[in-house]
Amino acid sequence: MKGGFGAILVALALSAASAFSVQAQVVRSTPGQPEARTAVELMPAKGKLTVTTPAFKDGGDIPFENTQYRGNVFPGLTWTKGPAATKSYAIIMQDSSLLVRGAPVLHWTMFNIPPNVTNLEPGMAPDAKPPGSAYGPNYMGSAKPYTGPRTPPGPKDNYHFAVFALDVVLPPEAGATYDALTAAMKNHILASGQVVGLGEKDPQAPPPAPRPAPAQ
Repeated sequence: MKGGFGAILVALALSAASAFSVQAQVVRSTPGQPEARTAVELMPAKGKLTVTTPAFKDGGDIPFENTQYRGNVFPGLTWTKGPAATKSYAIIMQDSSLLVRGAPVLHWTMFNIPPNVTNLEPGMAPDAKPPGSAYGPNYMGSAKPYTGPRTPPGPKDNYHFAVFALDVVLPPEAGATYDALTAAMKNHILASGQVVGLGEKDPQAPPPAPRPAPAQ
């Protein structure tokens, strides 16, 4: 009886693990696919911010040094000043070419950037963020610093570095999840803008480590 009950528990665990694996599967998006819409598209703003980076031009290739393949160095980001009512800025970086759990892959978020800050220096260390600002979630969890591209083999991916000017300072709990962050931002966005970079697999990257053999 105990053995039979144990077998049932194992089967249930394997079924749950399989369901989670399917849910977490990363798939490539298709042009115009609604699920591939980024935060800028889902939360349009009347005002416009011009966002640039010294690392690449809009629509250009992201240097490998700014990816997880080689150093994961922050590329730097500059944007034009928001409207007079701006109380803080938020940044959301997404890969719209790949979907995980039905949404663009979330690489980096930062919120409560002071209204007098319109520049983040290249190579910014994780602990050198502007005073009062906080890291939000990315695909690895909450409160994560810049996590650059690690584009899989195949076509180049589109990475959106979007900046939002907000008329509010967000509560700390806004950084728990992407849904919490965007819900707190909704109806408070005065202006937004983005710079888009292209990422690809590093041809010099070593092959992935072999997966361990399944237990017998």
